[in-house]
Amino acid sequence: MSPLSEVAEMIVTLTGSNSFALKRRLDEVVKKFVKEYGDLALERFDGEEDDAQAIIDAISNLPFLAKRKMVVVRGGSFNKDFAEQIEQIISSTPQWCELVLYEPQIDRRTTYFKVLKTQTKFEEFPELDARGLSKWLADEAKKESGNLSFGDANYLIQRLGTNQARLYNELLKLLTYNLQISRANIDLLTESNPQTKIFELLDAAFSGQKKRALRLYGEQRAQKVEPQEILGMIVWQLRLIALAKYSGQKSPAEISKDSDTAEYPLTGAKRLASSISETKLRQLVNEALELDIKGKTTAIDLDEALKTYLVTL
Repeated sequence: MSPLSEVAEMIVTLTGSNSFALKRRLDEVVKKFVKEYGDLALERFDGEEDDAQAIIDAISNLPFLAKRKMVVVRGGSFNKDFAEQIEQIISSTPQWCELVLYEPQIDRRTTYFKVLKTQTKFEEFPELDARGLSKWLADEAKKESGNLSFGDANYLIQRLGTNQARLYNELLKLLTYNLQISRANIDLLTESNPQTKIFELLDAAFSGQKKRALRLYGEQRAQKVEPQEILGMIVWQLRLIALAKYSGQKSPAEISKDSDTAEYPLTGAKRLASSISETKLRQLVNEALELDIKGKTTAIDLDEALKTYLVTL
């Protein structure tokens, strides 16, 4: 093994837009080290708060009452002095020090990024797409000796949204109740995301299911969701439908990449977009805008106005 390879094994970069997976990996690395060498062998620094020289000294100083030490530096890219010396820091890191460079946000155009990419053990955690998220849920259930089908994993995401931390916590709750996760148990034990409910509400309204649309609206109001907030979520859904409508034959994944919007809600928006004309969509957006203005500037009963809006979709 070359000297550079030896250094790379001791110095790990953790980065990526997937905050859940990134934090989980950091916890895993730290926990494994502390279990073997103890808490006293671990030092943590924040690149935005701590002095560069203090970080460098910690890396070079001998471990205290342990054979090895670990230094975790969060956001070193935000520390100008630290970032400018990164090559020297890497080359001079002693063999008994494990250096973890934790970079939730990093400019890929910088020299700092390029050095980490080529001279450290580089682990990147991107956001999962809809399919990847479903597979991840099913795999996590399996790790806990449970079972979650791919279809029910999809259903769980539709119900809760794409926040990975929330999905993981709800998955553990479901597994505690029954290792064989069913759609019935998902309905029983989880609370649907308000955005998901609003999508169901619009779906019912567009399908002419007026009673169901009003029932779903009533459920939101019963949960103390204010009319202005419901209108805001409707506008958000209309924006997704417009994105899907005017993106032609592009897939939800392609639209997501172009618009920096989560892929999963675009899948449903794509389906709804195919059921309404551009003229109707513009009308709905204009009417929603008018309701928003009246709700903020007049004494209109926004509750009743929203119900009328929904049953005339």
